[in-house]
Amino acid sequence: MKKAVFLLFTGLLISCIPQEKPKTTPTVITGDITEITTTTATCSYEVTDTGGTEITAQGVCWSTSEDPTTADSKTEDDTGVGEYTSSITNLTLNTTYYVRAYATNSEGTTYGEQKIFKTSEEQKTPPTVTTGNVTDITTTTASCSYEVTDDGGAEVSVRGVCWSTSEDPTTADSKTEDGTGTGAYTSNIIGLDLMTTYYARAYATNSEGTAYGEQKIFTTKDIEYGSLTDDRDNNEYKTIQISNQIWMAENLKYLPAVHAGYDGSRDSPRFYVYSYPDEGEPNVTDAKTTTNYLTYGVLYNWQAALIACPNGWHLPEYDEWTELFTYLSHNGYRYDGTPFIKGSKISDKIAKSMGATTGWSNSDNPGVIGNTDYPENRNKSGFSGLPGGRRYNYSSGSNYFLERKASGYWWSATEKPDETEAERIYLMYYTPHVSASGSGKDMGYSVRCVKD
Repeated sequence: MKKAVFLLFTGLLISCIPQEKPKTTPTVITGDITEITTTTATCSYEVTDTGGTEITAQGVCWSTSEDPTTADSKTEDDTGVGEYTSSITNLTLNTTYYVRAYATNSEGTTYGEQKIFKTSEEQKTPPTVTTGNVTDITTTTASCSYEVTDDGGAEVSVRGVCWSTSEDPTTADSKTEDGTGTGAYTSNIIGLDLMTTYYARAYATNSEGTAYGEQKIFTTKDIEYGSLTDDRDNNEYKTIQISNQIWMAENLKYLPAVHAGYDGSRDSPRFYVYSYPDEGEPNVTDAKTTTNYLTYGVLYNWQAALIACPNGWHLPEYDEWTELFTYLSHNGYRYDGTPFIKGSKISDKIAKSMGATTGWSNSDNPGVIGNTDYPENRNKSGFSGLPGGRRYNYSSGSNYFLERKASGYWWSATEKPDETEAERIYLMYYTPHVSASGSGKDMGYSVRCVKD
């Protein structure tokens, strides 16, 4: 009896002792095959269970035969439970491969489900692009030809030219974007600074990366003037291209008749020369010998301004003036170099870049035409605005002419809604901004013509 009790007690004691979980091989799942090229691919996998003992090796294995093992090509990654990604390398193009994830512990090696993939048929590389010549160099623009000769086996998603004042420019610098595909193209480089050395390279991008052509070096010009001869009187004028517009860079001097300052009219053309005549009857021949005519040209009432420009040129509309201001504001012509801020006036801070460098009254105000500060931006546009003053519609004493050396006024061809006034543009020696407002049509202002 005692023996039976003892055995029963012993059995109960043994049954209360925790039993160790049996050890097994790990559990592993093969994921997707992605990023397949001619020689590489990527395979994800997950080790979900260690099998109760430390994993000593894990990764993916592959072969051109089914059911690859660790005796074939394989990766060896960090070990442990979790999700991983392996890079499969040194493959042969246009070839079928079999892949399995694996994990090894002291109990053996387990394999995941077999996945099949085929490498790409062609080797993909970044595109091939050549940089052509930099031509049509002006003070602020240039053109650069280039050719994308090979797409590298993948679609060219963007191409163009990049440039910088530092060597080896990249797409992180200023650039054009000219579309997609291969072929020969020309890019317009804009927003440059005058008399500045730039480096330019063509570029092309596909899924394999961005390739660059040979670097080219060019220097923008100082102000480059063209010329115009008025066949009505053989007067010659400098011209200047600013963006897509070509302007006269001098005040118009066309003078078919001349009127005294007191002889005003809103409805009939009137032509004036500043402070002429001092006395007596005005005479065209004499008027053309005066310093004011030779320096500042003619002051026109609005009716005269409308008919004054030579053939192929015209009095600019107000919108054409604002096109000029917009370009200058957005392309580095503000006197202090600050960028244009949305919501600001396009005419702010650009007067210095439009005014001639001489002839203006002096001012200590910063950034104005009458101050010699910011020398790099004085007449930067080449417009060469002159302080020719104006003919006023009433006299100051016996003088109907005012503000020479202090201001320059120019007509636009745009009437105000009530038709008694027209828009005028003006520069003042003491303000950094260009101004515009309506004016009575009998006033006398300068004229700058713009090419048709």
